[in-house]
Amino acid sequence: MTNRPPVGDKQDKGRDVQAMFASIAPRYDLLNRVLSLGVDRGWRRAAAQEALALNPQRLLDVATGTADFALELKARAPHAAVTGSDFVPEMLAIGREKAAARQLDIVLEEGDALALPYADGSFDTVTCAFGFRNFADYAQGLAEFWRVLAPGGRVVILEFPPPRPGLLGSVFRVYFQHVLPRIGALISGNAGAYTYLPESVLAFPPPEQLAQLMRATGFRTRYRLLTFGIAAIHVGDKG
Repeated sequence: MTNRPPVGDKQDKGRDVQAMFASIAPRYDLLNRVLSLGVDRGWRRAAAQEALALNPQRLLDVATGTADFALELKARAPHAAVTGSDFVPEMLAIGREKAAARQLDIVLEEGDALALPYADGSFDTVTCAFGFRNFADYAQGLAEFWRVLAPGGRVVILEFPPPRPGLLGSVFRVYFQHVLPRIGALISGNAGAYTYLPESVLAFPPPEQLAQLMRATGFRTRYRLLTFGIAAIHVGDKG
């Protein structure tokens, strides 16, 4: 597969994104480790601390993929009920294998992030790690997070913001646009997917703009940058 989905907000990209991730599912975890030099594990730990800070008992991880973050949450909060939702069955199948291997009891099921199959107020915490930029409509995704959260609930979004101005940002931009697609194509056999991924980051809103979208939804919002701004954690609390 060499075609790639469109990037950015308000794009009709659902089916294309679904097909792309289905094609790279078997090597997705390996690629994450290689392409982030293993730093993504530390990012997930930091996001999990925010997600569990209020001692939630019902957690939903949206766009869970192969369930890395859902499993991180369950390992840190064994008594909490953790559900992972994704619209790529091939990714969920790998997540179930990982959960069984680690003997962690989580629920993984298919669901559309823009029309979550859960009742209002079903969860104390909603998380989304490196999946939000793939949404076809950011405001609709945030509205769904708000809807399924109970009053006093929290949303935590871990994502790649666009590289910032300056030397480090320039280096990261070169890596993302030229090195990452070649490594990704070699390992996955899918050049289109690993051209889409950096393009989707470059088209994503800067951290303050995402924070504004969250505030417009109703969340009390703060964020912090990780590893010189390569990743960012946004936290939104529902009053």
